[in-house]
Amino acid sequence: MSASSTSIINTSVFILTGFPGLDQYYRWFSIPFSSIYAVVFLGNCLVLHVIQTERSSHEPMFYFLAMLAFTDLCIGLSTVHTVLGVLWGLSQEIGLDACISQTYFVHGLSGTESGVLLAMAFDRFIAICNPLRYTSILTNNRVIHVMVAILMRSALSILPVIICLKFFHYCRPHILSHSFCLHQDLLRLACSDIRFNSFYALALVICTLLLDAVLILISYVFILHTVLAIASWEERLKSLQTCVSHICAVLVFYIAIIGLTMVHHFGKHLSPSVHVLMGNIYILFPPLMNPIIYSVKTQQIRSRMKKWFSPKMK
Repeated sequence: MSASSTSIINTSVFILTGFPGLDQYYRWFSIPFSSIYAVVFLGNCLVLHVIQTERSSHEPMFYFLAMLAFTDLCIGLSTVHTVLGVLWGLSQEIGLDACISQTYFVHGLSGTESGVLLAMAFDRFIAICNPLRYTSILTNNRVIHVMVAILMRSALSILPVIICLKFFHYCRPHILSHSFCLHQDLLRLACSDIRFNSFYALALVICTLLLDAVLILISYVFILHTVLAIASWEERLKSLQTCVSHICAVLVFYIAIIGLTMVHHFGKHLSPSVHVLMGNIYILFPPLMNPIIYSVKTQQIRSRMKKWFSPKMK
């Protein structure tokens, strides 16, 4: 083993990679990535501002939407410095503590987003299946309790594997396969016993992401059953239209996760750049699309956007 490889192994610094073999194009890649991050920050900040200032949006559905936008904003903030740092040629190094912290936020915020989408599905279920009791069921106090429960679940459930990462012995070359830190990427470099992390991570995915997806599906089965019982076709369509934006957000989130999982497990023969691309889609696609979806499909947000960006009437 070369001296340079030995120096990498013996330090607590990890090397982030962008798109392997495409280093000469990083300056060009930085343009769309910078634009995507700009849209993520601007779009989610606009959604938060509209919900704060628009009185008609002070209701449970928009409180959950605000939490979704804030989560997407935090996801962008947790990765922007390393992704653009690599593409702009500023730095490809990250310390162990910083890497573990980034891993915690990336995976923790993904769990938070899944929980928020489940809460929004419950909101739509109550609004359509039991509209007369909507305000009595989803009171402000209950909405706050749900939000706190989502945050606590995400923040605490992932802590055991994150703590273990700190005490692992990383004897393999400290070269990560993405421009940000992921749990499975760090496990690949560890020479310690990683069985607990592997089994716990799998159980966590099943008990959070998969369970949330099943509960969201069940809620929409009940919603569809209720909607089909409505005699008027216009009323059916009106009820379903209130769910379109949430359904799109759910599809965006789970398509990104399924895509990354499929590539990770069945795409061993694919180029490393494909794995890196899917990792970035997993991180950036939901935060990019959610404000666009809700700006197009939500009347309160759409009307406020039109007031801001339409030419002033004389």
